[in-house]
Amino acid sequence: MKLKITINEKTYEVDVEAAEPEAPAAPPLGYPVEPAHVRLPAAPPPATPAPGPPVNEEKVCRSPVAGIVVKVVAQPGQTLQVGDILLVLEAMKMETNITAPAAGKVAAIKVAAGESVQSGQIVAEFES
Repeated sequence: MKLKITINEKTYEVDVEAAEPEAPAAPPLGYPVEPAHVRLPAAPPPATPAPGPPVNEEKVCRSPVAGIVVKVVAQPGQTLQVGDILLVLEAMKMETNITAPAAGKVAAIKVAAGESVQSGQIVAEFES
C-alpha cells in the first residue's frame, strides 16, 4: 500500500506493508475511554484494636516514626533522665535515637531488636 505523508510542507510517498491483520484503532487522544469493569473481592475491614484501659500519655513513650528497632538500650527497672536513649530505630536508612520523654523508672520495653514499629506505637512504659 502506498501512502503520502507531508512533513514540514514536504510530501513523501512511502510503501507500507501490513504484516498482521489490523487491530481496531485506538480512540484519538482527547476522547473518553470507557473503563474496563473488573470485580475485585471485597477487602476485609481493617482490624480495630481491642479497647483497653485508657493510657496515661505521661507514662509512655511512643515511636515518632515507622521503622525497625536496631537496638534496645534501656532495660526495665532502669532509672532514666529526660533525653536518655531508650532505643534506636532505623527509618529510611537513617538511625533515630528514641529518648525518654520524662525522668523515671522504666516499667516495660514493648519492642525488641529487629521488630517493626509503627508511628505512634508505644515502645516503652514508665512506672507511676
